[in-house]
Amino acid sequence: MNARTEPEVIHTALQAAAGHHLSNAHLDALEEETIFILREVAAAFERPTLLFSGGKDSLVMLRCAEKAFGVGRIPYPLLMIDTGHNFPEVTDFRDRRAAELQAELIVRNVEDSMKRGTVRLAHPGESRNVHQSVTLLEAIEEFRFDALIGGARRDEEKARAKERIFSHRDSFGQWQPKAQRPELWTLFNTRLAPGEHFRVFPISNWTELDVWQYIERENIALPSIYYTHQRKVVDRRGLLVPVTELTPPKDGETVQVRDVRFRTVGDITCTCPVESLAATAGDIVIETLAADVSERGATRMDDKTSEASMEKRKKDGYF
Repeated sequence: MNARTEPEVIHTALQAAAGHHLSNAHLDALEEETIFILREVAAAFERPTLLFSGGKDSLVMLRCAEKAFGVGRIPYPLLMIDTGHNFPEVTDFRDRRAAELQAELIVRNVEDSMKRGTVRLAHPGESRNVHQSVTLLEAIEEFRFDALIGGARRDEEKARAKERIFSHRDSFGQWQPKAQRPELWTLFNTRLAPGEHFRVFPISNWTELDVWQYIERENIALPSIYYTHQRKVVDRRGLLVPVTELTPPKDGETVQVRDVRFRTVGDITCTCPVESLAATAGDIVIETLAADVSERGATRMDDKTSEASMEKRKKDGYF
């Protein structure tokens, strides 16, 4: 290969610098919008809460909240609905990060709903993920929350692409996709009747690539399972299912040890890793540029049941 001329080298460097500038300007605009929404929630509602799982999207929101209000000054508690089947690397990180931010952390458990009889599993091995909506609605009633801030993004899944940033829920916690309020010029309709609440999505306009670029730029710490590590998995219907006590291999399946990472984290029983050697946020940015399947499409077993599975769950109160 012939060495490039000096003008070619300079041109390439200028292109890279221009791309970096545009990327930062884009991230600045997204960050500004998110901070505006987080402050709007604090101003418009009496009892808001921020859903915090310890995952990358909620950690991005926390960084924006930190910039919006300051450490120790986030004006709403953090809420986690725990299925009891979450990855320990994530729940441990969740507790540590909340303590660092001096934020109030409320954890409510699906297992407690099971003890009360409000959640009943069809069989002991059934995933508890879908039942989180019951525990969430119980927490809303317990604390009388009027706004729940979440890290859902429009690029993740078709039903989430239909959501407004301020998404109204009726007194039963249900979402009516055909009766959403218009949002023009960042004017949000926050009127509520007694018993109703809003789900608010400050990073709705972000993409998975935006999230990882922001994580890289801000040097945001994440649970270790977001980066490459070796894990026992089985290949099941095109998904790499982690081998755990909750998800043992089925008859005839071959257990393999692969280099994987998680694009999203959730209940162990329905969340799968992807094959990857990406060890840094920069590595993941490069991988994400080449990805042709959404993170939920590539990693979530519970979204494979039907085209409308997520929309049905959201109508029933799922976040």
